[in-house]
Amino acid sequence: MSEIAILKIWRGPDKTAGCFESYEVPYEPGQSVLDGLRWIRVHKDPTLAFRYSCINANACKECMMEIDGETIYACTTRLEPRNMTVEPLGNKKLVRDLVTEIAPPQERLRQK
Repeated sequence: MSEIAILKIWRGPDKTAGCFESYEVPYEPGQSVLDGLRWIRVHKDPTLAFRYSCINANACKECMMEIDGETIYACTTRLEPRNMTVEPLGNKKLVRDLVTEIAPPQERLRQK
């Protein structure tokens, strides 16, 4: 039997009206947490919301989230064959799931 990683991911529209959902991800050495999140979105739950746009670490900073209580990039954090907790950044406004507001207030679109 191959190894699995279990990602316990925050799901919901805000920090009070949500819950954690756990997903089993096939583990292969060298994978990142971002690889695991992408696998979940393709194979298990296409509604999982998270941001990324980089092809190399530290280029975009969009995949920053809290992984096991540490604020870190999902693209550089190694997936491990164990339970891992993935949450949105605690100091940013939550949009949905792992997506937080990243644009400075003066650069955001204003809604009427």
